[in-house]
Amino acid sequence: MPASRRFRNVIRIGPVQVATSYDNRGQEKHTAACTAPRCSASHDYDSRAAAELAAHTHRCPVR
Repeated sequence: MPASRRFRNVIRIGPVQVATSYDNRGQEKHTAACTAPRCSASHDYDSRAAAELAAHTHRCPVR
């Protein structure tokens, strides 16, 4: 069962939401997740800049 995360500092860039949370080890992680229908893109990054860059360059494969 995955641990529930508390997201903070959430922003939206197009269809992608970028948020910050702590992982199971207590390390800060940044997540970029697409909210478009039928697009399941979601990735964790170590830096906020990397997550925001991924959000800016994301292209949904289903159109």
